[in-house]
Amino acid sequence: MKALILAAGQGTRLRPVTLTMPKSLVPVANRWLINYAMDALKKAGLTDIGIVVNSLDSPIVSNLKDGRILGVNIEYIIQDEQRGLAHATALCHEFVGKDPFTVFLGDNIFQDQMTSLLTSFAESQAEAAVVLGKVPDPTRFGIAEIDNGKIVRVVEKPQEPPSNLAIAGVYLFRSSIFDAIKRIKPSGRNELEITDAIQVLIDDGLPVASYELSGWWIDAGKPNAIIMANQLVLEELPYTPAPENSDQIEGECEVSHRVLIGRNSRIVDSVIRGPVIIGKNTIIRDSYIGPYTSIGDNVVVEGSEIESSIVMKNCEIRNIIGRIDRSLLAENARVTATTHMPDAHRFVLAENSYVQF
Repeated sequence: MKALILAAGQGTRLRPVTLTMPKSLVPVANRWLINYAMDALKKAGLTDIGIVVNSLDSPIVSNLKDGRILGVNIEYIIQDEQRGLAHATALCHEFVGKDPFTVFLGDNIFQDQMTSLLTSFAESQAEAAVVLGKVPDPTRFGIAEIDNGKIVRVVEKPQEPPSNLAIAGVYLFRSSIFDAIKRIKPSGRNELEITDAIQVLIDDGLPVASYELSGWWIDAGKPNAIIMANQLVLEELPYTPAPENSDQIEGECEVSHRVLIGRNSRIVDSVIRGPVIIGKNTIIRDSYIGPYTSIGDNVVVEGSEIESSIVMKNCEIRNIIGRIDRSLLAENARVTATTHMPDAHRFVLAENSYVQF
C-alpha cells in the first residue's frame, strides 16, 4: 500500500510565517509538521510516499529530497493550481496505480497513530475508510453520519449536524475513488471536494468504513493551533531528570526536568522550566524560558522571558520587557529593545502580522 501527503496549499491562514515556508515545514517541538505524518506512516510500514507540492522549487523538495534522511522513499507530484483535495488525489493516480492507498493532509497532527487502521485496510472489505474525530462545534467541519460503523452520509459544515464526528484529514481508498472523482463537479468555491467523491462511493452502495480517533488531534492551520500542537507534543516528552554538572549550564541557573538541550547550546544565568526543547548552537542568557516552549537552532535569547511559544531557528530576542507568551516567531526574526533615546517602537511587519503590547 502506498501513501500520499497533500502539501501543496499556500497556508494563507498562517501568514506571515508561510510567506517564506510551506506550513508542512513549520516546526512543532523542533520537528517539521510533516514529520508527524511520516511517523504514523512508517510505524504502519508504509514507506512509499507521494507528496503533492505546488512546485519542484518548493522547500519541501529541497529539505526532504528523496526521503532517505527520513527512512522513506518519496516521489513528488505537482499540483500547480490548488483545485481541492479530490483534484490533488486524482493527480496521484499514476503513482498509486491499482493499489489501495492512504491520504494524509500535511498540516494535521494526531496523538493516535492509527496503526491498526493503516495496516488492516488493504485486506478489509471496505471500499474506503475515513478518520473521524469528535469536535465541540460540528457546524465548522465536514461531518459524517454513521450507521452500524459505516458512513452513510458526509455533509460539509451542516447547520443541523447529524453527529459531532468531524472528518479529520486522513482517508484510505481503493482505485474506485478515481472514477468517483471524475463524476463530481466543482463546489461553490470552485474546488473538487473529496467529501463529494466519498459521497459518490456511498451512493453507489460501496462500504465506507469509519475510524474514530482516540486522543487529541489538531488541524494546525492557524498560529493558535500550531502553538497548541506544540504544547500537546511537548506534554508527551518522556521524563528526563534535571541536568546536573553539565558543561552546557553556566553560572546561576535553574533547569528543571523534561528540558532537552541541543548540541553546543549554552544556558547562562537563566531559568528553564520544562517541558522545553532547545535546538543546537543556541544561547540562553539572563533569561526565563517557561513551559511548552520550543527554541530552534542558532537562536540567541538574552534578558527576556518566553513561555508557551515557538521560536524558530536563527532568531534573536534581546532585553524584552514583559513576557513573550503564546507567540510564533518565524526563522531569522529579531525582537530587541532599544538601548538609546528616544524610547520608541519600530516595526517591519509582513501581511497578517500581529503585535500586542
